[in-house]
Amino acid sequence: MAQQAYVEKLKLKFPGDADLLFRDLSFSVTAGEKVLLLGPSGCGKSTLLQVLSGLIPQSIEVPMKADKLVTPASWGYVFQDPDSQFCMPYVDEELAFVLENLSVPRQEMAARIDVALRQVGLELADSHIPIASLSGGMKQRLAIASVLALDPEVLFLDEPSAMLDPEGTEAIWEVLQQVCRDKTVIIVEHKIDHVLAFAERLVLFDASGSIIADGPNEEIFSVYKDEMKEQGIWFPGVWEQHLAETPLQRKQKSYRLQSPLLELREFKGFRNGDIKIQGAELAAYPGEWVIIRGQNGAGKSTFLHAVMQFIKTSGDYELAGKPIKKVKKLAERVAFVFQNPEYQFVANTVYEEMAYSLRMDGKGKSEIEKLVEEYLTLFQLTGQRDKNPFQLSMGQKRRLSVAATIIQGQRVILLDEPTFGLDSKNTFALLGFLESYRKKGAVILMVTHDEVLSRSYGTTFWSVVDGEISSTNEPAPAGRAAGCGELQLEGGICG
Repeated sequence: MAQQAYVEKLKLKFPGDADLLFRDLSFSVTAGEKVLLLGPSGCGKSTLLQVLSGLIPQSIEVPMKADKLVTPASWGYVFQDPDSQFCMPYVDEELAFVLENLSVPRQEMAARIDVALRQVGLELADSHIPIASLSGGMKQRLAIASVLALDPEVLFLDEPSAMLDPEGTEAIWEVLQQVCRDKTVIIVEHKIDHVLAFAERLVLFDASGSIIADGPNEEIFSVYKDEMKEQGIWFPGVWEQHLAETPLQRKQKSYRLQSPLLELREFKGFRNGDIKIQGAELAAYPGEWVIIRGQNGAGKSTFLHAVMQFIKTSGDYELAGKPIKKVKKLAERVAFVFQNPEYQFVANTVYEEMAYSLRMDGKGKSEIEKLVEEYLTLFQLTGQRDKNPFQLSMGQKRRLSVAATIIQGQRVILLDEPTFGLDSKNTFALLGFLESYRKKGAVILMVTHDEVLSRSYGTTFWSVVDGEISSTNEPAPAGRAAGCGELQLEGGICG
């Protein structure tokens, strides 16, 4: 069959990098193939998609050369960050823009827009709403809908389900299977459970951007499992293997006999005067890892924004027994990691991003250097210390956003989907760090759709349904009851 996209002996180097990302890389895809690219964060998977589509170097100027490069004539691209591909401010206008480029008559557009939204499970009472008002998962559905509306011959999918809940992930891959039977599809994805029934060919990359294996699913998983584990590539059974090798040691302890670190009563969060999130009574205690669950658009991120006082709130809100109105410099007490890591970058280099909050706290030069070096190593960002944060891969951006936020040692940590875009090695490293922090008496409030993560690390579960947040009173998994360890943060309450 004809090759629809291929590159021979690709050399590519990002400005400022000492080494080539790709050195004589050759890769091809034939018409109708469904190919899944797997590799550790930062190995160049997304960059390769951009080269094969022609985005690099035609739209994104990156120094590169290749002996041959063929890009498809008809293609669509779903980006890791859906915000980066929207052209219009409203949902219906975004899809209308696509249809206009296809010369669809105006009188047919409304029906076509409704079909496109229903196809991806984005059913809205009114499609003329601001895209900015959608949750991350809803934006991801819209991005997929806009690309499917193009009806391209080749689809480039860069983590298209990263922000979706489990039901949404399954539904999206079912849709893609149905509509892409005769299309060529090249996929980058860390959540592979539902992809494996769709993609018949796997290509494995190592951390240096070299292909280490290329072949059918079953062959790759049976022969290269050790290499995948070493490189941090997700594979079926990796969670079970990790938990068997590093079991959580948690003391059976009545930690709720202590005073809560975070306490909310009749708490409400408002946007434009409307109640968007509310909860009657919630409390989080030292040593608790609270998992916040709910469907896309339910209000999980909005709840975290309300706790951080990014939006107007009402009701009783106490932090370590102190009314929130009397808490000065909330960010020094509560750390917040955004769903989109780019929202919080303020410095020109990774090093300076890490050091920024420490400088604002007035810490000395030697202490800053010590802490930054420690966190660069811990989050595997030493090699990126002089890069601009916006030049990092999505996985590297995610690691930086977490590291730069919690480096101050806050006692309450809010995390909005902190593991999306991360490979298995960095996911487990991050969770291990957070677990050690929890043992010191910190409170972790984490929004996540990862069910295995939730069951394995969560000690307490809150649920958000249509803007109502409540404790589900679900017990911690057997053998993983929460409790503070022997260590505690400065001023901690654990005994």
